[in-house]
Amino acid sequence: MPTAIKFENISKQYRLGLVSTRTISHDLNRWWQTSILKKEDPYLMIGSVNDRETKADSDYVWALRNITFDVEQGDVLGIIGKNGAGKSTLLKILSKVTAPTTGTIKAKGRIASLLEIGTGFHPELTGRENIFMNGAIMGMTKAEINRKFDEIVDFSGVERYIDTPVKRYSSGMSVRLGFAVAAFLEPEILVVDEVLAVGDAEFQKKAIGKMKDVSRGDGRTVLFVSHNMGSMQQLCTKGMLLDKGGIAFTGTIGETIQQYQRDVPKRQHYEGIPAEKDILQLLRVQLSSSDNDVFYPSSEIFISFVVKIIESVANLVIGFNVYSVFGHPLARADYNDLNNITSLETGVYKFDFKIPAFTFSSGEYIVVLDVAQANVRNYAPESSKLSFEVVVDESHFGNVFNESAIFKSSIIRSKWLVGYEKLR
Repeated sequence: MPTAIKFENISKQYRLGLVSTRTISHDLNRWWQTSILKKEDPYLMIGSVNDRETKADSDYVWALRNITFDVEQGDVLGIIGKNGAGKSTLLKILSKVTAPTTGTIKAKGRIASLLEIGTGFHPELTGRENIFMNGAIMGMTKAEINRKFDEIVDFSGVERYIDTPVKRYSSGMSVRLGFAVAAFLEPEILVVDEVLAVGDAEFQKKAIGKMKDVSRGDGRTVLFVSHNMGSMQQLCTKGMLLDKGGIAFTGTIGETIQQYQRDVPKRQHYEGIPAEKDILQLLRVQLSSSDNDVFYPSSEIFISFVVKIIESVANLVIGFNVYSVFGHPLARADYNDLNNITSLETGVYKFDFKIPAFTFSSGEYIVVLDVAQANVRNYAPESSKLSFEVVVDESHFGNVFNESAIFKSSIIRSKWLVGYEKLR
């Protein structure tokens, strides 16, 4: 396939906290070195990587550093990485919102970008006027825009407000119209950065379907940034993982998601020092899977925790709840489900739970521990919450359930306890 986009040694440097260098000496030095002596910018030789978790050791930071790769025509490339990895900066450079500090980008064809809510919209103009303005910016004639106008309005679902200034649109309406304009005005390259998360579930499904049509049906190129691994898996064919402004991995989207999951620490372990006065104490928790701690729908999931009982407690509750990442309660498991036991003698106990394969569809989940006296107090601290993300790749498809199918409006009570033992 021919190359649609070619990134050659792209780097972007910023000075922390300031615009320009803000000193006469720095500005004069930069001008003298680059304009008069025709040498390289002296400030390109300094600067630290963009690591939000460490203290800066320089006034200059590299948001991107030495990015070189090709995107073939018809590729749907998912760009993955933590916040601050450089994903949005890369797309802004491609969309010519900002210029690279070094390097060049060569792209074949028109680029339509949806980088943030209301990208390219003038707030005082109506939706209708903004459609024609965006089309003109992309080089389309009025006749071409007219041919697509009804499809854009129908897809966006804002027909009633099409002659209202967009400053009066909600964020969801702005995203709907912005995406419709970007997708239906037939760009050769479509760039979408996270904004679909603002829309509702129905619109997200429509948008993913439209991007599939654009790439597979029309052979156009899509670059997609999202933190939703499920959407990435549905849409993308290839993936690129960015870390601290550099390329950490490239491959199929499944391989890239796996690599990202390995690199991003999840809260899968807790070890605490409980207050001595507590009559129930959660000492440690471990969450793991049968696939080397990567969680697939086909993985068995293991949860083990150690509890110390200082005093005998009536109505003892020891177990956990599983929530969706949006905070919806999904399922619950308790040691009490075994022979209806509601108390234990004092001592230290280890509890082992196993969640069967094909229980969870792709997505993020939160595990909240219960070590409690029923209706009195939960002794598991907030910091003991665990999390995991179920991902799908080419070799781990299957008959997976989804939240709407397995978890209705009520919590499912699941007998996942496989045993417990008294340690001392």
